Amino acid sequence: MVPPDRLAVFAAASFLLIIVPGPSVLFVIGRALAQGRRAALTTVAGNTVGAYVLVVAVALGVGTVVEESVIVFTALKLCGAAYLIYLGIKAVRQRKSMLSAFRSPDGAAQGSRRTFWEGFAVGVTNPKTIVFFAAVLPQFVDRGEGDVAAQMLLLGLVFNLIAMVCDSVWGLVAGTTRDWFARSPRRLSMVGGAGGLTMIGLGLGVAVTGRKD
Repeated sequence: MVPPDRLAVFAAASFLLIIVPGPSVLFVIGRALAQGRRAALTTVAGNTVGAYVLVVAVALGVGTVVEESVIVFTALKLCGAAYLIYLGIKAVRQRKSMLSAFRSPDGAAQGSRRTFWEGFAVGVTNPKTIVFFAAVLPQFVDRGEGDVAAQMLLLGLVFNLIAMVCDSVWGLVAGTTRDWFARSPRRLSMVGGAGGLTMIGLGLGVAVTGRKD
């Protein structure tokens, strides 16, 4: 078991990292503006599951390979960036059909599955989270306590719970703002385009930042 003092320090470090908007937060905001609160919270759920997959990978030793290999890290980062750009372009192209989707319960339910898996894809390819889990998370493990993998899984769970709460707040705030735009087809189309452009810009930012050597 992780000592309480280390767990508290790790939680504080995680919170400081999480409150700085990164790919996952900006993606949630973009989704909230484009599709509303429900889509934002579904995206948060997908992000959380994707991020925990990274925790499991680190606990099993995969994180070390990603952190030490520039090629693997860069490939994963570019895949995430390309996916964000694709989703952004898709949101911009479909912005005029947003009002009918907004009013259609069936469409919303059908889209929830896609939204979840798209959030998962962003969460599992988030460069900031990869680096944190691979380089920082292991530093809080007390090897004297034994069962290193279990300690990493616990620390990762703490990180993801904090991230889920913070990201949900971002999504709810952005989604509430969207409700005002939903009263006008033109305004809703504009906010859908803005959400798409946000995701495109985020994808480009992810592609050009991070480790290069």
